[in-house]
Amino acid sequence: MLPATFKLCAGISYRHMRNMTGLRKNAMVAIHHELNMLAGPNPSSWISHVRRRSSLLSSRIEEEQGYNEAEVSYVKQGEEALQKSIRILGDQDGWTTEIIGWHTEIPFFTYSISMNLNSLVLSKVLPDVGKVFKLEVLLDQRSDNLYVELVGNMEQMGDWNPNVKEVKILQKIGQETMVTHEVSGPTPGNVVGPRDFVSVRCAKRRGSTCFLAGMSTQHPTMPEQRGVVRAENGPTCIVMRPSADDPNKTKFTWLLSIDLKGWIPKTIINKVLSQTQVDFANHLRQRMADNSVSMEMAPAC
Repeated sequence: MLPATFKLCAGISYRHMRNMTGLRKNAMVAIHHELNMLAGPNPSSWISHVRRRSSLLSSRIEEEQGYNEAEVSYVKQGEEALQKSIRILGDQDGWTTEIIGWHTEIPFFTYSISMNLNSLVLSKVLPDVGKVFKLEVLLDQRSDNLYVELVGNMEQMGDWNPNVKEVKILQKIGQETMVTHEVSGPTPGNVVGPRDFVSVRCAKRRGSTCFLAGMSTQHPTMPEQRGVVRAENGPTCIVMRPSADDPNKTKFTWLLSIDLKGWIPKTIINKVLSQTQVDFANHLRQRMADNSVSMEMAPAC
């Protein structure tokens, strides 16, 4: 069913077919149906699991040895970002399509169409948050490997993601919470000037599902920098789950909520943020591929 769906959707890339009555609508409906199938079971099960496990955290935070008042506050902020994120991701209604990223191959002599869905960006407006974006993509990597790259090697993100200039861990609290400073990279045409963020991040592994949630915070070692706009983010969250069809692949979801500050038209902000998510998935895919090649080329001990 999936290849047939993408053959239908590919038709909208042709000018003479784009205006055919009902084709575009049917293509969009077909893609949403197939993505729901790819997403696997209803997300309420893993959301409930995380909520049960996380609800125990608040009552135990103060009991952790060596946690002072500021550290307890950071842990609670990270937990709040995670809980808000999973509530948003758990509501499947009201999302609209921003970007459908696909790759099309059309053999010259056969006229057949082959399509691979690379990524999908959706958005919705929430009363207490504003506009949020959700990236959904299937990556040919195990969740554990992605978690190590995004959490364990977090400060190396600027090496492979041109949208990020630098990530620095300012403080770690326990195994699951950290405060970071991120500086954005340049945008094409410098449409959006330099931005930086101070964020609290909550990294958790629950069963086979990995989470990396965050939100803006303040830290005494990183006041606002001259010449850089201090933007705000959150709640944000990356969720990585093994594909139901292949455990060596990962269903990757990224919830993004950012206030870039400054006088930037909303149309530009929406375009920049949604494209940033697609770019991130592509850069991450390339990073993991490069890591695999490096491991294969490493000399045996």
